[in-house]
Amino acid sequence: MKSNTLKENKDFRRLYYRGKSEASPCLVTYVMKSRRSETRIGITSGKKIGGAVQRNRARRVIRAAFSEVEGRIIGSFDIVFVARTKTTEVKMQKVLSEMEKQLKSLGVIQ
Repeated sequence: MKSNTLKENKDFRRLYYRGKSEASPCLVTYVMKSRRSETRIGITSGKKIGGAVQRNRARRVIRAAFSEVEGRIIGSFDIVFVARTKTTEVKMQKVLSEMEKQLKSLGVIQ
């Protein structure tokens, strides 16, 4: 199942306030059940993370990790991943294992 992206600021804010969240040193995940037919994801990386190169790498690593997990999602969700300063320093495998852990505890994947 291909996932779409969240682009609207109001969608991100809705997840921050009403979504369930899990955090780790390299990733924060916000999840909310969606009434749509597809899963939508958003990835943010703030100025704290570093320059544009570091922020883009963080987003790229998160996107790559999500593409590994994507097929195991049950149902449709809105998901926001927030990169942290650690995200730029770790390999994709580390982000992937954190992401799996968080999505399991939030009930998104088996």
